[in-house]
Order: sequence, then C-alpha cells, then structure tokens
Amino acid sequence: MTGVDRSVRGVFTLLVIACFAAFFITQRLKHTPTAVQAFKLTPRFSPTPAGHIKEEHISFKLARADSVTVSILDSAGATVATLVKDRLVPRYKQLSLRWNGRLGEARTSRRQRESNGHAFIEPANAGALAPPGEYRVRVTLRGQHRSVRSPRSFALVLPNSASSSG
Repeated sequence: MTGVDRSVRGVFTLLVIACFAAFFITQRLKHTPTAVQAFKLTPRFSPTPAGHIKEEHISFKLARADSVTVSILDSAGATVATLVKDRLVPRYKQLSLRWNGRLGEARTSRRQRESNGHAFIEPANAGALAPPGEYRVRVTLRGQHRSVRSPRSFALVLPNSASSSG
C-alpha cells in the first residue's frame, strides 16, 4: 500500500505544479500586447457623390515593426481589395489608410494630410465599386507569418440600400 500512496502523492504534486505553471503562463499571455493594436474603423461609409462619408477610414498600430499587407474582406472572408502590399510599418506608429470602396489591388498610393495635419495613405483602387455589405480588414504580418482580422466589421452602403441596411 505504501507504493500506491507514494505514487498518488507524486501524481497529486505534479498536478499542483502543473496548475501553478498554467496560471503563470495564462497571466503572462494576458499581458502580452496583441500583434495589431488600436484598430479604428468608420462604422459605415458610402463611396458615392451623395455619401456623407465617401471613404472607409482605417487605422492601427503594430506591437512589432513588420511588413504588412492590408486587405478588405467581404462577409464570406474573400479578399475584395488590397490597399497596401508589403509595406514596412514601424513599431507603435499609427498607420492610417482610406479605402474608396473599389475592388482590386491598389497599384499606387499617395500620402495625404487632413486639415488637422493627420497623415494617411490613399491607395488608388480602380476596380468596380464593391457591392453594399459588411466588410472587415485583414492585416497580414509577413515577418510574423500571421494574419489578424479587425475585431469589428464596417458597412459599405449605397443610397438605394441605405434604408435596408439599418
């Protein structure tokens, strides 16, 4: 019986140690900054002459410098537009972009400034206008071999669909 008592005590001790280790690992993970931080999106926009907000405003920061590709995904998760490709973004520097609601890959982009001095990148997507619907942003981090989707979606609305989307 003594051998059984020892093995039970040994297993119990190992379980207690494993629980403490799991607790400390969980605490460390909770305090580790996420790869993409401070995602900001315009809740809805209408890329038409009648639209009040004509471009989707997108911004975020990275916890570590990396080359990023920023894409727009439809509600099914398919890529409908690529705003920037393999652009080096410094650590903790806010990257701000504007999407004009057009499909396809932006071949060029230009740096712009708002009246308040805030700088942003305006990609030149020239495809057809994307259909009304819910979209998300995907940031692909080349150096970290991972992609992060925006926690929230945003809506592209057209004047004739504005009443039906809420």
